[in-house]
Amino acid sequence: MPPNNARSPRRAIFLSYDGRSLKGVGMQINPPFGYQKIVPFYRNTRVRLPEAGELPAFVRATNGVPVSYTEFAVACRDYPLAFVTTDAGKTFSPVAIIGIAGNENLFVRDGLWDPSVYLPAYIRRYPFCMARVTLDGQEQADRLVCVEEAFLSDVGESMFDPGGNPLPRWSGTGKLLEEYERDLERTREMCGILADFGLLEPFTL
Repeated sequence: MPPNNARSPRRAIFLSYDGRSLKGVGMQINPPFGYQKIVPFYRNTRVRLPEAGELPAFVRATNGVPVSYTEFAVACRDYPLAFVTTDAGKTFSPVAIIGIAGNENLFVRDGLWDPSVYLPAYIRRYPFCMARVTLDGQEQADRLVCVEEAFLSDVGESMFDPGGNPLPRWSGTGKLLEEYERDLERTREMCGILADFGLLEPFTL
């Protein structure tokens, strides 16, 4: 049984088919790093799934990719890991270092990720994500399943049947999204503990 002060797990939520739940509500969706314009993923949405080996455009010109704590053991075999901050040390996030110079990815060749090294879950989940949502100025506890707008397609793949039940092609993706989001939450807590105890030393790459 979890301790009394344990946080409730984040839920993945979907919007209704027609989007009427958004009308009259001031909703702001905060896209994760690297995503361009994300939109809510409805159960009747058709999506162009990435082809084998296809990578998000942003990973070709970045020198770091976010990783969760559960990826440390396998990711550290191929990449140096570092903790980065964008708010002057208030919070930290772990990343796999994939380049030395800015906008440099040493693991992409001819548009493909080096098949001999680990591919972080952050990239494998693309074009989907679970986004933070603010409603009328208040951040919600649950995460909204979203998709990169550029991947919407009338001739794309359906992830759910007409009754709203998940098709086999969604099973793996949905599991990855939920497990990864839980891992990220625990990773944020871990980083907070490391920072509180002064265990993170600053350096310049």
